[in-house]
Amino acid sequence: MRILLVIKVTCTAVLVSLFFSSVGYSFETKAKAAYVIDETTGTVLLSKNADLPIPPASMSKLMTLYVTFEFIKSGRLAIDEKLPVSKSAAQYTGSTMFLNPTDRVTVLDLIRGIIVLSGNDACAVIAEALSPDGTEAGFAKLMTQRGKQIGLENSTFKNSNGWPADGHQMSVRDLSIIAKKI
Repeated sequence: MRILLVIKVTCTAVLVSLFFSSVGYSFETKAKAAYVIDETTGTVLLSKNADLPIPPASMSKLMTLYVTFEFIKSGRLAIDEKLPVSKSAAQYTGSTMFLNPTDRVTVLDLIRGIIVLSGNDACAVIAEALSPDGTEAGFAKLMTQRGKQIGLENSTFKNSNGWPADGHQMSVRDLSIIAKKI
């Protein structure tokens, strides 16, 4: 009797697992673009307009942080280095650290301001410090160039923080690449 029960339970489990393994699940989204991957296997679970360049808004800050971390790792920037706040950087609105042009802020505090507060002004301070020409626009060009080098095929940056600007765009596939790298 026990053996018969074990056989019935086993057969039921096998049939249920066969049924569910053959049922295809689809996921729909109203989003303009989406890209979901299983990080462990690299399997793409959802892809919708994955290479369509769209305005990334504050997700641009991931690239600003990536470049900043590269500068720190290479020794070209110290975490405790104090950077000056320009009038231009202090004028940003939206999410900010409320920096003033008379402030000098450590790189660590600026990184925290970007991560925790989504600080537009903090991004601009770092951008001006790391830019080849001392401007945020120069840093945006550096972000675009470095992005191409690491595989961001559909990204063009016009500023360091994602503030709306013509031509400032990323694809969701590119966002997944930078998220993985950071």
